[in-house]
Amino acid sequence: MDAYDSYRQSGEHAAIFDAFGESRDYWVRSTRERPNRVYPSKPIVGFVQKVDDLNGGWSTTKSAASFLHNAGYIIVDADGAPVTPPPERKHLISGADRIRLCARNYYIELARENGEAEVAIRAGDLGHDIGLHDRHPAICSALGSEEFQKLAEVPPPTHTLPNPSSSTVFTYKLASAEGHEPMTFEPMTAMPTASNLILYGPPGTGKTYATAWEAVRLCLGGNAAEPLRHDRDALMTEYRRLAGEGRIEFVTFHQSFSYEDFVEGLRPTTGSEQEGDDEGAGTSGGFSLKPHAGVFKIISERARLDTGDAPAKRLDRSRPIYKIALGQRGSQESRIREGLDGGLIHLGWGGDIDWSDERFDDFEEIRKAWNDQKDPDASGKDPNIEMIFAFRSGLQVGDYVVISDGRDSYRAFGRVSGEYYFDADADFHSHRRSVEWIWRDDNGAERAPFYARNFRRQSAYRLDPNKIDWDALESVVIDPNAERPVASARPHVLIIDEINRANISKVFGELITLLEIDKRLGCENEVRVRLPYSGTSFGVPANLHIIGTMNTADRSIALLDTALRRRFTFRELMPDVEELRRALAARQLDAANLEGVDLCKLLRTLNERIEYLFDREHQIGHAYFTGCTTRADVEDVMRHKVIPLLAEYFYEDWSKVAAVLGDGDGANGARFLESIRLAAPVGFANEDLGGDKRRWSVKTSFDFSDFAA
Repeated sequence: MDAYDSYRQSGEHAAIFDAFGESRDYWVRSTRERPNRVYPSKPIVGFVQKVDDLNGGWSTTKSAASFLHNAGYIIVDADGAPVTPPPERKHLISGADRIRLCARNYYIELARENGEAEVAIRAGDLGHDIGLHDRHPAICSALGSEEFQKLAEVPPPTHTLPNPSSSTVFTYKLASAEGHEPMTFEPMTAMPTASNLILYGPPGTGKTYATAWEAVRLCLGGNAAEPLRHDRDALMTEYRRLAGEGRIEFVTFHQSFSYEDFVEGLRPTTGSEQEGDDEGAGTSGGFSLKPHAGVFKIISERARLDTGDAPAKRLDRSRPIYKIALGQRGSQESRIREGLDGGLIHLGWGGDIDWSDERFDDFEEIRKAWNDQKDPDASGKDPNIEMIFAFRSGLQVGDYVVISDGRDSYRAFGRVSGEYYFDADADFHSHRRSVEWIWRDDNGAERAPFYARNFRRQSAYRLDPNKIDWDALESVVIDPNAERPVASARPHVLIIDEINRANISKVFGELITLLEIDKRLGCENEVRVRLPYSGTSFGVPANLHIIGTMNTADRSIALLDTALRRRFTFRELMPDVEELRRALAARQLDAANLEGVDLCKLLRTLNERIEYLFDREHQIGHAYFTGCTTRADVEDVMRHKVIPLLAEYFYEDWSKVAAVLGDGDGANGARFLESIRLAAPVGFANEDLGGDKRRWSVKTSFDFSDFAA
């Protein structure tokens, strides 16, 4: 294209370019930003191949349009609009392969040439560029795939939600912090050592914020996280990013929290929610009870299945699996062989109608066309309608297919790599799709370990996702040890706020033993249990860290479940005047002189008095004052947070609250509270009532003279 620009400007390279004359049918869009990004396809390919005569269309792999298309370039018309290649050309790449190549050429490599540190790809923009309309699930699947990471040499991306959607944005890191060198990732050589940590202390000591720092540090590593330690905004941004990736989960314990909430339980499922049930339960009335995973099981499985940045193989468990029958063993072996050897699946239902048109994404359009052209009385349950919809529209690029071998075995497993196409020249079954086989074995494998129900006779239908044992499937089609965590798995963190407020033995149940470091998956004394509701084998991976917080003013640490105390490390967080000083200094404020108030002295004095009158576990945390920017803010915190908390601590004994605040009896020189003596009722003496009775009230304005800067 650079050469063609020179030819336009100065006539250079005319010996080749003049031979092609004016372009007539096909052009190619440049990957770079140029004044005119559209170039004639034949001269460009002719220059590359050093020939002055070639076909410009799609007939062979050497034809100009085919050559550029298969290299990941976008073929356009004279107006720059993408051209759809003919679907019957088997030598043309399509589906996920096509999406990945175009994304690499037009986004990743362009950003690299420009020295950018990262690049964002919006699914809708890429679809518009390529000419794939309403194919956002396929585009999102391709952009998030391991294959694209290998092809474009990028680490796993972050993405926005919802996913998949035309608005989903995938962001890829391209450079390190030191410069524009490609990022490299060294696989871990051993399983990580898990942390079980509880942060405890009085209220307002920053326990919840400290968990964010600990979680980010555990996920990124100490060196990478250190610059974020005192930058709250940057730290929370990274925390939210990791939470969005599913590497951090947060849950708050309370008195009603149970094992069914935390690990797994049974949940009523109505008919409308039973999508994918291959026995038709989804259309029945009433409801059924199905196992529902809790937050602990979810993040444990997510951590166990993580492959990190290494190219370890895993199946995408969010994808559906479709059972496909290519033919009967023995009598139709040639049909089965053609599919397995040719990397395709084929369907006999659907007649001789070409269902490629986009309108057939809709079930009703398929039914209408079949009624109009074949059988006006056919209902939506007619297999010609039902099967072709499942095969052509339900099954998406990136979904999985299992090739049945009777009702009780299967002989191949693969990932759909191409959209539906109609092969009019096929000897049989003109409805076809391309598949990348992940595993095949002509001897077959038993269905029962991975799927609890017999395969039905239908040629194409979706398996019930609730009946699939992915571990058993991966052990056959990936690796016998695929269920075990890999060494490169990234750290994950579960944060349990207010961990002491729930009944620990009720919430953890038998899993309390699995928290011990040596009993994690892959460790010396690995332990698994069989969960009571789903019946699946479960263990806690070594790359899952658990961080809890505990408010010592809420319940004494001495009352915490002994089993938990033995399995966790405890770290105390107490009020920290220096942390208060640092927090205000970050906003260019002085904690020792905030409009005349010495916050450091105020916090220190209050806590000394609380410790003297009550205990050290009920002090006032520095976080109460870190948000103050004016004297009015300080007064607001004292009035609405500190004084009510002190009243709670001392069970409404306002004389002790006044003592902490330095107000004595509240009668003379009171700063925060004031009181008046109540006269004894007629017939009573003060001695009968136990001494003076006083009415306490919070003053309308506070005097901070005892804490003046």
